[in-house]
Amino acid sequence: MSRTVVSRTVPSQTVPSRTVENAPVRVGLVGCGKISEAYLGAPYPGVEYVACADLDRARALATAEAHGLRAESVDDLLADAEIDVVCNLTVPQAHATVGLRALEAGKHVYCEKPLATRRADAWELLAIAAASGLLVGCAPDTFLGAGLQTCRKVIDDGLIGAPIAAMAHMVNHGHEHWHPDPAFYYETGGGPLLDMGPYYLTALVALLGPIARVVASTSGIGSERIVPVGPRAGEVLAVEVPTHVAGVVDLVDGTIASIVTSFDVFSSELPRLEIHGSEGSLLLPDPNTFSGPVRLFRRGARAVEEIAVERFALEQRGIGLADLAAAAHGTATGANRASGDLAYHVLDAMIALAESGETGERIDLASTVRRPPPMPPRDVRDA
Repeated sequence: MSRTVVSRTVPSQTVPSRTVENAPVRVGLVGCGKISEAYLGAPYPGVEYVACADLDRARALATAEAHGLRAESVDDLLADAEIDVVCNLTVPQAHATVGLRALEAGKHVYCEKPLATRRADAWELLAIAAASGLLVGCAPDTFLGAGLQTCRKVIDDGLIGAPIAAMAHMVNHGHEHWHPDPAFYYETGGGPLLDMGPYYLTALVALLGPIARVVASTSGIGSERIVPVGPRAGEVLAVEVPTHVAGVVDLVDGTIASIVTSFDVFSSELPRLEIHGSEGSLLLPDPNTFSGPVRLFRRGARAVEEIAVERFALEQRGIGLADLAAAAHGTATGANRASGDLAYHVLDAMIALAESGETGERIDLASTVRRPPPMPPRDVRDA
C-alpha cells in the first residue's frame, strides 16, 4: 500500500546581485555552540563574519572574543543593517523560527541541517525567500568537497554504467558519548535520521537525482538514554524520536537505495556509502567528510582501483555558505548549490521515512528537486 504526502511545490529562488563590486558578504552567526567553531575556524574569501549571537550571552561573548566579532543579542543581530546573511546554527527546533525572522529582516539565510523539523515550516521559509528575492541555503555542504565531486564525475562519465543500487549506513551508539550537550539529539528534530541522514540523502540526490518514494521500519521512541560522560554525566534523556531507522529509498532514475541510520549500534564494519551500476561499483568516501578515497571496481577488472581525487582548497564546513554568498553577490562562481530547495526535498524524504515507520505504508514524495550543478575546481575559493 502506498500513499502520497501532500507537499507544496518548492518556489524557485531568484539570485539577487550586490551593487558594491568585490565587497565581502557580511555574515552574522546565530548560535555559538560546538558547530560554530567549524564555520569560524577559517572563513572563505568573500565571506566576512562580523557578529555573533546566542541565548547564552557568556557563550556569545567568548565566541566574539576568540574570533574578533561583535557579540550582539539575537534581536540586534537580525536588525543589524551591516549584515547580509544570517548563518543559523541554532538547535533544530529553532531553525525555522530564526530563519523566518532573518528573512523578514531582509537577510539571506544559511542554516545548519535540517532546514526545519516540519515540512510546512520549511516550505514557508522558501516561500518567503522567493517572494522577497532572498536566498536560503542549508547544510550539509560536504557533497561539494573533492571526494563526492569526484564521485559525481565518475557517475556522469558513465564509469559505473546505469546506476542500479545504492547503500548508505550511519550507525553508532549515540552522541551522548562525546557531545557536551546531547539532549537535543533525542528531542523532536534530532535522532540519527534528521541529524545524520542529511549527509547521506543529500549525497544520493546530488549524485543521482531526486527521490520518488520511501518505506521504512523504525524503533526507539519512548526509550531512555543515560549520558555516560561529560558535564551532564548520569543525566537521563527521554527519547522522542526513532533511534534506529531502516529504509528503502526509490530514486526517480530507478536506483533503489537502502539506508540505515542508528544510535543503537556499538560496533560495525558496514560501508558508509556505495553505488552499484551496470558496469561497475563505486565505493564512496564518508559523506560526512569533504574528501577521502574514491574506489571503483569496473566490469571485468581483477581488483578495485583508486580514482585520483581532484583537490579543492580549504575544504571545510562553510563552503555551502560561501557558494550562497557568491550567488548573493551576483558572481559567476556562486550557484547556491547547497540550496534550500535541496534541503527541503531531503527533509521531505526524512519525514516520510519516519512516517512510514509509524504507519507501515510506502510513501510517495510530492516534492522534487534538480541535481545541483557540479563544483568546478577551486570554485568559490578563487571568486
